[in-house]
Amino acid sequence: MTLLNIPGMPFDLHVTNPTWIFFLVLIIILFAPMILGRLHIPHIVGMILAGMVIGEYGFDILARDSSFELFGKVGLLYIMFLAGLEMNMEDFKNIRVKATVLGLLAFIFPLGIGFWVNLNILEYGAITSLLLASMYASHTLVAYPIVSRYGINRQRSVGIAVGGTAVTDTLTLLVLAVISGLYKSEASEYFWVWLVMKFIVLSIIIMYTFPRIARWFFRRYSDNVMQYIFVMAMAFLGAGLMEAIGMEGILGAFLVGLVLNRQIPHVSPLMNHLEFVGNALFIPYFLIGVGMMINVNILFGHIDSIKVAIVMIVVALAGKWIASWLTQKIFKMRAIERELMFGLSNAQAAATLAAVLVGYNIILPNGERLLNEDVLNGTIFLILVTCIVSSFVTERAAARIVKYENSEEDFKEKNKQENENILIPIANPDTVEDLMNMALTLKNEKKTTQYTALSVVLDVKESGSNDEIKGKRLLERAANIAAAADTQLTMISRYDINIALGMLHTIKERNISEVVIGLHRKTNIVDSFFGNILSSLLKGTSRQIMIVKSLVPVNTIKAIDVAVPPMAEYEIGFKKWIDRICRFAQQTGSKITFHANDKTAEKIELVIKSNNISVRYEMHDFPDYDDFLILTKYVGDDHMLVVISARHGTISHNATLDKLSTYLGKYFYNNSFIVVFPEQHAGSEIADNTADTHAANVIVEQDNKKLLEEDPKS
Repeated sequence: MTLLNIPGMPFDLHVTNPTWIFFLVLIIILFAPMILGRLHIPHIVGMILAGMVIGEYGFDILARDSSFELFGKVGLLYIMFLAGLEMNMEDFKNIRVKATVLGLLAFIFPLGIGFWVNLNILEYGAITSLLLASMYASHTLVAYPIVSRYGINRQRSVGIAVGGTAVTDTLTLLVLAVISGLYKSEASEYFWVWLVMKFIVLSIIIMYTFPRIARWFFRRYSDNVMQYIFVMAMAFLGAGLMEAIGMEGILGAFLVGLVLNRQIPHVSPLMNHLEFVGNALFIPYFLIGVGMMINVNILFGHIDSIKVAIVMIVVALAGKWIASWLTQKIFKMRAIERELMFGLSNAQAAATLAAVLVGYNIILPNGERLLNEDVLNGTIFLILVTCIVSSFVTERAAARIVKYENSEEDFKEKNKQENENILIPIANPDTVEDLMNMALTLKNEKKTTQYTALSVVLDVKESGSNDEIKGKRLLERAANIAAAADTQLTMISRYDINIALGMLHTIKERNISEVVIGLHRKTNIVDSFFGNILSSLLKGTSRQIMIVKSLVPVNTIKAIDVAVPPMAEYEIGFKKWIDRICRFAQQTGSKITFHANDKTAEKIELVIKSNNISVRYEMHDFPDYDDFLILTKYVGDDHMLVVISARHGTISHNATLDKLSTYLGKYFYNNSFIVVFPEQHAGSEIADNTADTHAANVIVEQDNKKLLEEDPKS
């Protein structure tokens, strides 16, 4: 029975042509959020309502065929995979107890209340009551795209809700697997024990092997399409293996997202591709498919279905709210955090559908179904109401959190912070990708970080020369990498009498806050960079300079070793370089080991704690900086060595730093490293100092002959 039934209608609204089916779905994805957004209806609800309208219980325009089942399943797995992928693992370690408590409470209360209500009010049997109560306990992160859209997916309460979902759904699906196993003739009395053991063994296998496979793949293949296909294959492999042992695939997808979390930086082209494809196609397909299953006819004339639906809705919402309220009170959280946890944890969809369909398909010895049609219809109505409530509550809470973070007082404080504009000189095609990916890991996700790519062509060259053309191609390549990570890049190609002067003039003109420079992988560091160019830069600007040599992709870095000279804490740029290294560690999921003396280590730890930086780190006593070569014991092939250097005449400069280029070139030739020259007091920069300009021009006269004879790559 359809909602629209007009006798004598001259044409059939039902569409069967695959081309028109896909076109209609795209139109819904495009216009549903726009139209319903004006009514302040969350776009997720809009997708579900659109599915109701076009489905067989609405105007019967589209049938829920295999395409909706396929893409819907992909969309559901995508939601869980992204939830694991976007979780801040460092924050999760701090909130894992809270997440476990929420997950247990969100399972126990709906299950306990529901079991009693099902027995005494709905008058079902014990097993039916238990299976039905487990449906109240499960939930799906239908509203998760909302927190992603608001950019608060790394909030503490979001992490707690996501972690709690994993706990709750695991317990719910275990109950489902045990009950369904009871009605299998081949099931043994130890069925549930074997199920739990298989789940644990498979989880260990995924956690141990998948990151290593991913690291191997990313080191050998840099093509964005290949990386995307590989990651999706891993996600669906994990889901398929989980289904093979009798569990739901959503657990496998979520687990794969967690274990690949460290290999896929949050600000990267690959992450942007994953989010884009999921949010643009697969997740909307899933939501539309959920809407197509909702039969609004149960509201008219089906008293038993309405009764069951009302009981299910009240118990499910009440149980989830109690769990969120208790979690908030136990851990003394804010009320808005409770609201967000409740919003994310009350939507019923995937696991609920799995449970009701399993119960509906089980035929008891007396010929009746374990879960009858009233429960099936009530479940569909439960999905509709809880998805709507979840979307509205999450939307409201997310908007309030964003407003709180961007309050007037906070806004004034942010304006006091220095503008971040990172300059990336581009000169070598072999290092562009690694250099850009490195620079992108320094992005501040809480405010705008500007990126400027620079190509300098020597003024002695003619306009339209090969150097100029190559430079523009490199800039376009850098811009494509930035665009793939949803980051805007300003491209500058300029003529100057010297490469260093080109950088210095750009720093002055563009108000650059720091410079990230690449070093050729195969170049001898002594001959190539620690010479006149760097000397001119250090004399001409007080800004922070980072020299990068990357031998492996940044997302495969496992650990960061930071060598800090004595008295580095007295430098002006002390806090800045700590912040940048911590951002790099957060994006790559790496652990930082600071090699410093006790006094400097104490100040580093104070900066990290006072700024609430979530990062794994440890301090290693490094009392004698002259014994620099001892670091060879700690720095592995998959480590990033970070050396905090210093300009001549500054308080932290020492004799060892004068030999730094020799040490790096001889003992760390096969290692990735970053040399940081911290920011200093703003002095007289080269554009304002006649003596420095004259000195730089002398260097130009001495070097131009060599620069013109050398290959442009050098």
